[in-house]
Amino acid sequence: MLCFVLPNPAQRARVSVTMSETLDQEQVTSKYRKYLTDMLRRAFSMFDSGKTGCIEREKVHTILNTMGQAFDDRELDRVLTEQDSDGTGKLNFDAFCKVAIHFLDEDDEALQKELKAAFRLYDKEGNGYIPTSSLKEILIALDDQLTPDQLNEMIAEIDTDDSGTVDFDEFMEMMTGD
Repeated sequence: MLCFVLPNPAQRARVSVTMSETLDQEQVTSKYRKYLTDMLRRAFSMFDSGKTGCIEREKVHTILNTMGQAFDDRELDRVLTEQDSDGTGKLNFDAFCKVAIHFLDEDDEALQKELKAAFRLYDKEGNGYIPTSSLKEILIALDDQLTPDQLNEMIAEIDTDDSGTVDFDEFMEMMTGD
């Protein structure tokens, strides 16, 4: 699978939005939120080693660092205290999400614009898809050592519905490697 690595971890989000209609901000937000919840659930589960449904407050710092999310320690402590209202030092998944999203929300608007812009960059005619012929040109420009067989194999893997075009779902899968 070809993976274009985006510099910001938040940009690596796999957002599945069908481009058959005009891509609107609400669609991107909805799909991104679902992906984000799934990603947070995986992170939470990894740190919930006892499978108790709770993690220690201190682990949130590590999780946010692992996700590449910048935060102010004092602000994190403040938000953690709000979510740990009973003072147990532990957060359930919902409380953890509220803390994490507090810091992740700052990137949402920029992420949405970048996702739209990246796809539109290649969808020059605004049809909601990129012809695989254009994608081949992009791939060759990225790696001129690709053989025709390798290139065809990559295109077949990316163009999962064998339409001869790459829609937004396929584009995002290609960009993120998910």
